[in-house]
Amino acid sequence: MKEDFIYYLWENRLLSLNLKTTDNEELTILSVGTRNHDSGADYNNARIKIGGTLWAGQVEIHVRASDWFKHRHQLDDNYNNVILHVVYENDTDMLNLPTLEIKDKFDVSLFHNYNNFVNSKNWIPCGELIGGIQRLTVLSWLDRMLVERLEHECKDLDLRLMANNNDWEQTFYQRLMRYFGLKVNNDSFEYLSRILPLNLLLKHRDNEIYVESMMFGSAGFLHKDFEEEYPTLLKREFNMLRKKFCLNIMPHSNWKFLRLRPSNFPTIRIAQLAKIIAKNGSMFSKIRDSDNLEDIRGLFDVKLDSYWDNHFQFDKISNVEIKKTLGKTAVDSITINAVAPMLFYYGYYHSSESYKEKAMNYLEQTSPENNVVIREFCNSGVKLENAFQTQAALYMYKHYCRRRRCLECRIYCLLSRRCSE
Repeated sequence: MKEDFIYYLWENRLLSLNLKTTDNEELTILSVGTRNHDSGADYNNARIKIGGTLWAGQVEIHVRASDWFKHRHQLDDNYNNVILHVVYENDTDMLNLPTLEIKDKFDVSLFHNYNNFVNSKNWIPCGELIGGIQRLTVLSWLDRMLVERLEHECKDLDLRLMANNNDWEQTFYQRLMRYFGLKVNNDSFEYLSRILPLNLLLKHRDNEIYVESMMFGSAGFLHKDFEEEYPTLLKREFNMLRKKFCLNIMPHSNWKFLRLRPSNFPTIRIAQLAKIIAKNGSMFSKIRDSDNLEDIRGLFDVKLDSYWDNHFQFDKISNVEIKKTLGKTAVDSITINAVAPMLFYYGYYHSSESYKEKAMNYLEQTSPENNVVIREFCNSGVKLENAFQTQAALYMYKHYCRRRRCLECRIYCLLSRRCSE
């Protein structure tokens, strides 16, 4: 038995109706209270009736009654307002507190179902059954998962905004940089955004060579002598700008090229970023003030210079034709990982539901992702039609399915009851 399962029984009122305390007094549960995730008892503001007396206060849950002493609650004033101790097994009489033993007070098949789910070898524990749940029910749960996911992102963005002295443009720039490259270079792009501030690039956006030289130089790609004119020019300009602005340089070895398509090489991505910054300047204010996703996507519509027609690294001519513009998948990824989270966070920060709704609407307008987790949901009968739904499903898998938090999942609750009927 686990405490989590007892929480599930308590919150969903799955205990028998005819309850008595261990002192043989009749017990009626009027309100299970609200879950407390801070210090103190498990539930606050519960209301119960013992005998003819109405009680309001806290409820504490344990597998065994002796856990009260094991956890040293008797020494903690946070537990002074506990009105009921709910336990699976009452293994001690030393506690002078109304106690409910639930060992034989629930349908045991619920516990068997729970064990089957958490011990499942499937990626999605309910994968064989979830397809039978009404789509509206699944979509309702995915709505909650997306909001939870975006609120989770707000915690990280809170720290970033604070570190950036409430500079929204710098914070968006860092977010954009992190998700501009593929996963293998996320950390390197973010590091570059931290050592090369946006405001310095914006001051020189009228001179694209300056922007490109600062980005390539700080990224460590101008560390050697070159034969070709273009990288030689970049290096010369960077050496001048480096002295003027005391620019830092990250190790060239931080960047990963192995198993990447040439169009995803960090050199190509940095060249595209330089174009985007030179073209748009302060981007977040434009994204914030726009009501049209296509206009926002247009911010990332840039074309590289002819040098990159046959290069994907400096001084190395390639026979591979390189795509000079960002593809739809890349712009979708930016929308999903940078645009929508920042808009939602802006709404969260300013208590504005309109920005939150705008962020979620943009995800609804964005194509669904395609990866092994998404395919697993689709194979289980859950059709995911847009990025709103795929992002919710990915969050659900990572934070609920993979961690076997089935008891906190609305879909599991429905399936468990259905299996017990």
